Amino acid sequence: MTRFFPVGDSALVVEFGDEIDPAINRRVHALTRLLSLDPLDGVAECAPTYRSLLVRYDPLALDYRAVAEWAQSKLSRAESLRPEGVRRIEVPTVYGGERGPDLEFVAQHNGLSPQEVIRIHSGAEYTVYMMGFTPGYPYMGKLDPAIAAPRLETPRTRVPAGSVGIAGLQTGIYPIDSPGGWRIIGFTPLALFDPNREPPFLFAPGDAVRFVPP
Repeated sequence: MTRFFPVGDSALVVEFGDEIDPAINRRVHALTRLLSLDPLDGVAECAPTYRSLLVRYDPLALDYRAVAEWAQSKLSRAESLRPEGVRRIEVPTVYGGERGPDLEFVAQHNGLSPQEVIRIHSGAEYTVYMMGFTPGYPYMGKLDPAIAAPRLETPRTRVPAGSVGIAGLQTGIYPIDSPGGWRIIGFTPLALFDPNREPPFLFAPGDAVRFVPP
């Protein structure tokens, strides 16, 4: 059941479910797309997540009811909207070694060899569910449970840009040097974030991603 509720006095959330699920995420992005095609003056941003959509607005120009009615009016059409063509991106990835210090842990944690972890991780196609944490960070899934691993108990203070990590049933890539608690299993030379590029982010929600070893 879809729920609407306010977040403070300048945002609302449209919630489609309570789990990470590709079908739920597609509904989130369908509504995001329709709202962007028919913008409402005073709405500043529509930010999709795994299972919900955050709509930020100017409270001096709009109130919660007006924004909720605008979003609600698009909901029935969003349910039947066909997805746009999927953009597929290949990510060259070097696994293990100094750039993938947690590969051995992930292998041991799951009773696999490092080569099996690489085969499973690079053998799947992942959906970019949402962006967040740092500029251009793609949260992707769904990771095969056979290589799932917990986050670090104590996050690293610096994870290099380009690091490929996994946490639970998610995988992602660090766009910039930053703290982080995901298990780092590899590295890509791709630049995920460039403020001088248009658009500045390499990935967008809905993209399909494959990791390609040498």
